[in-house]
Amino acid sequence: MLLIMYLSMIIMMISNIMMFLSIILSKKSFSDREKSSPFECGFDPKSSARIPFSLHFFLITVIFLIFDVEIALIFPIINLFKMTNFILWSKISFFFIMILLIGLYHEWNENMLNWTN
Repeated sequence: MLLIMYLSMIIMMISNIMMFLSIILSKKSFSDREKSSPFECGFDPKSSARIPFSLHFFLITVIFLIFDVEIALIFPIINLFKMTNFILWSKISFFFIMILLIGLYHEWNENMLNWTN
């Protein structure tokens, strides 16, 4: 146990020394800082992050995620069809698809699918 503690302390010391040396010996300039800054789809990363965001993009993303998860949940229902009888499979499938259709109807009534607001 004592040997493991000594080895872990030595490893930590070596890694800290290497990180310290890399910080000291590395060249830093303004152009390197500019090159290493993130590029976010044409936005300036040094400007304010509080720019107006379109709610329609957010709603379309949420709708996409809901229907993407729907596809991932429909695949096990196909396997369920092989393991159970048709009546149980049809009840489960009907219930699941009705929940999704009610959600889509609600989104349509709330004008989430209307882009021209």
